[in-house]
Amino acid sequence: MARVSPGEFIRQVRAETAKVVWPTTRETMMTTLMVVIMTTVLGLFFLGLDSAFSAIVQQLLKLLD
Repeated sequence: MARVSPGEFIRQVRAETAKVVWPTTRETMMTTLMVVIMTTVLGLFFLGLDSAFSAIVQQLLKLLD
């Protein structure tokens, strides 16, 4: 592997960073909104699933008493 001087490394990093296409503010906000919506939906789904399993286990435990 070839060694690169620190100065050359910094120049390469700047050149690569210049090629990056950064998202617009609108794209960032839309992506953030979608993440919040999906995590809320999944949170509610798992809350319902957990509640259903909890109710089933409680009913099974009542049968053993």
